[in-house]
Amino acid sequence: MTLPTGRSSLLRAAMAFSLVLLTGCATGPNAHPRDPLEPFNRGVYQLNDVVDRAVLKPVATAYRDVLPSPVRTGVNNFFSNLQDAWSAVNSALQLKGEAAVNNLVRFGVNTFLGLGGVLDIASEMRIERHTEDFGQTLGHWGVGAGPYLVLPLLGPSTVRDTAALPVDSQGNLVSGINDVATRNSATALNLLDRRARLLDATRLLDQVALDPYTFTRDAHLQRRQNSVYDGNPPDEEEFIPAEISVN
Repeated sequence: MTLPTGRSSLLRAAMAFSLVLLTGCATGPNAHPRDPLEPFNRGVYQLNDVVDRAVLKPVATAYRDVLPSPVRTGVNNFFSNLQDAWSAVNSALQLKGEAAVNNLVRFGVNTFLGLGGVLDIASEMRIERHTEDFGQTLGHWGVGAGPYLVLPLLGPSTVRDTAALPVDSQGNLVSGINDVATRNSATALNLLDRRARLLDATRLLDQVALDPYTFTRDAHLQRRQNSVYDGNPPDEEEFIPAEISVN
């Protein structure tokens, strides 16, 4: 089997695989209200964990150990700068004028003065970053998160955020690179850098969490809720589990 190349292909494959497996899942009587698909999600979580421990974690560890810290910081700055451009668009869609301007200024300053974003000059100038994506934009306009969903290879998500992934993929400037080899290499480097920055967190998770799945789920849902409400979420976000029928 040939693995899909490129971020958009990976997203399509993960979403299609999830939809196929969801047809065999049902809500249990003791299901978490935000996680009615827990049997399915745990299976995908275990699959992701096997792939991570066999491939991603060793490669990310080598990446962190071999490359000097300034180089890794430059890589992180570069991709964060690209995210600032998409964050500016989503801030504008949410009518957050100041955040949109800040993100746009950050992108301009770091692109033209920071060697294409390798140097984070904007942070030194104390220009605040506001990270936004299309899932947050949907949440801002009242679209509920929906059930928690673990995607193959991509990890924790929700139904709302999964639906937003194709839009976020198109908003990623890397997806606009015409040369396929360069685009795929940049995508892989971005994912590798992200995984390397999570090495310490996952090591701590293995040490302290009795149930890593539950810990990851609750932390992800809380983080996304805080992101949608800019750190001031309501006491309890309204959530009505969707009915899932099994033939």
